[in-house]
Amino acid sequence: MREFRLRKDLERCRVGSYALPLGVEPRGLPEPTQGYTLTYQAAESHDVGGADGHSEGTPDGAMDGLGEDGGEPETYLFHVVVSHERVKEVLDAAFALLPGEVTPVLEIGSRDAYRSVDVYVAEEAIPLDEFLRTWYEFEPVILEDVCVGAGANSEDPWIEVFVDSWKGIAIHVPIEWRTKIETMLHGLGLHEVPETWPEGLSDNPDVSQPREVLLLDDDLAMDLDELLLELCARWGLTLNIDPDSNVDESGRELGHTLWQSIVVAEPSEPDGTAADIMFWATASSIADLDDMIQEWFDAHPEWSLRSLLSMDRVAFDERPEALSNLPYKRLRNELHRVEIERWAPINADGENPDGDADTDGGERGDDSGGRRPPNRGGGGRPPRGGGS
Repeated sequence: MREFRLRKDLERCRVGSYALPLGVEPRGLPEPTQGYTLTYQAAESHDVGGADGHSEGTPDGAMDGLGEDGGEPETYLFHVVVSHERVKEVLDAAFALLPGEVTPVLEIGSRDAYRSVDVYVAEEAIPLDEFLRTWYEFEPVILEDVCVGAGANSEDPWIEVFVDSWKGIAIHVPIEWRTKIETMLHGLGLHEVPETWPEGLSDNPDVSQPREVLLLDDDLAMDLDELLLELCARWGLTLNIDPDSNVDESGRELGHTLWQSIVVAEPSEPDGTAADIMFWATASSIADLDDMIQEWFDAHPEWSLRSLLSMDRVAFDERPEALSNLPYKRLRNELHRVEIERWAPINADGENPDGDADTDGGERGDDSGGRRPPNRGGGGRPPRGGGS
């Protein structure tokens, strides 16, 4: 695996005494109040979802234990906001709360036209030391890039530690742990505050500007997509959406939409070079798109699928020129276009004889080809603010 390199030309920005991640530049951003907010969250059964109404403190008559049907128990959410130089200190203390097995979680800005954030969740719990080993390897990027949030949770006890994209730290624990967490945070010199970031800050995206923190000095440089692929492989992450539906962030059914998918494929000939293959299709779900891609490979035995790079919905107005005649309304699944871009071969001296600088040959150890998808969205937007 090639090395992820942070840019050295960026100067860390501050608002007052609060140091920001490298990945954001303030433009009228107010200074937050450092400390933590505390929110009580009622027990939730598996058949009740999406409730986000919170009340401060423990309400009268609150019941201990799990919610109905084994859902989420009553919990407290501690949300910690500290200057960047203190984030790691608080995070290390919070990670010490986790049990021996955890389920990793990752949020990353999405390229999907109908979703601002992609959420990835591990299919199975992994040992804590395995999670932390990978975390600390990539922590410099995770704590600087405002397109990325990550953490881990467990069900017994019900705990979650999560660093959001603006590097606020959410510590989600059973209600009987309140005193324990307060003692930990007080020991770090942190105290409860009415609010950290001002209420409604996320409604004004102009107060900040995201910026790329990874050094992308050539097309081979490791970018956010490689980070996503590496974390998915190590933590066993999968995109946390229903593969058989096609809805937007509000749950509205979209029907058939335009999709773009990029995969890495290997040739059947032993001395051939691998390729990035881009599919443009109309589909009513990820499952349908996946079926069409698999059918294409079945019909083209000269190629075999190695890995998926991206699979995103594209707004009709953003379709490529090659699909300019595509009708607006499409009522069936259809594969419209397939583009194959081979990686350039290298000679015995490790050089590209054609002088092509955007690939490094079929022997690369990662799954990144010469085609770099557009930048991810969803990053850099100010935090929600308020009491949690």
